[in-house]
Amino acid sequence: MAANLKWPPVLALLLVAAMVGSTSAGNIAVYWGQNGNEGTLADTCNSGLYAYVILAFLTTFGNGQTPVLNLAGHCDPGSGGCTGLSSDIQTCQSQGIKVLLSIGGATGSYGLSSTDDANSVADYLWNSYLGGSDGSTRPLGAAVLDGVDFDIENGQSAHYDDLANALKGKGSVLLSAAPQCPYPDASLGPALQTGQFDNVWIQFYNNPGCAYANGDDTNLVNAWSTWTSSVTAGSFYLGVPASTQAAGSGYIDPGTLTGTVIPAIQGVGKYGGIMVWNRFYDVQNNYSSQVKGSV
Repeated sequence: MAANLKWPPVLALLLVAAMVGSTSAGNIAVYWGQNGNEGTLADTCNSGLYAYVILAFLTTFGNGQTPVLNLAGHCDPGSGGCTGLSSDIQTCQSQGIKVLLSIGGATGSYGLSSTDDANSVADYLWNSYLGGSDGSTRPLGAAVLDGVDFDIENGQSAHYDDLANALKGKGSVLLSAAPQCPYPDASLGPALQTGQFDNVWIQFYNNPGCAYANGDDTNLVNAWSTWTSSVTAGSFYLGVPASTQAAGSGYIDPGTLTGTVIPAIQGVGKYGGIMVWNRFYDVQNNYSSQVKGSV
């Protein structure tokens, strides 16, 4: 039987404050790679703002195509110019930051034609970016990324469940996904039903029907509840644009995010934190620095 302990009033208040504070210890994930003016990968990690940095994007893969990495103005992978990022990746990882490669994006030439095609892409990702060592060329150098992010936005959902299963079967690979907030997602619905994803950062922007709008978070909260009760994943993140310029709609100012929206969803499902699109706009608007510690 537990003892009936009576805490001194001051100690009791401190204990309650610590418990309340612990409920808002969410992480921040950010996409990096699509603007050459967003700073280096090392600077991004050295900012102390992020738990996850997602390299965007592998824009071409599958259907027998030669995979193409597109890091905008940062480097040219075709000439081997991105191998220097290896030291930056290791700098990030030395701080406990997880670095993932995002596949897909809003534009690109990608898709999976069969289970065999999915397995082939999994082999490529494993040997070129993850823990494999079959002698393949590694576009980012010797660094071993922590996982793969699925940002599939072209409405073609076939065989991404096979890809998720194949990657998880390789070994220690973090998997994340960035579905749009309407449920189920047109591109990632079947993949997310595998239960293989560690983190799901839901894009609550460019989707007026389920995003924050005009001071009203009702649709957002309802969509969050649907996602977190319908999909099995390690944790769920609220995806937000870092500024009004970062997306067509769905921007939530920092005060509203931390004062209204986060408290409304934090206790629903496996809340993990926020995902920010993207590092360039985050630098411009100082978004993450304004909300870190309160998400």
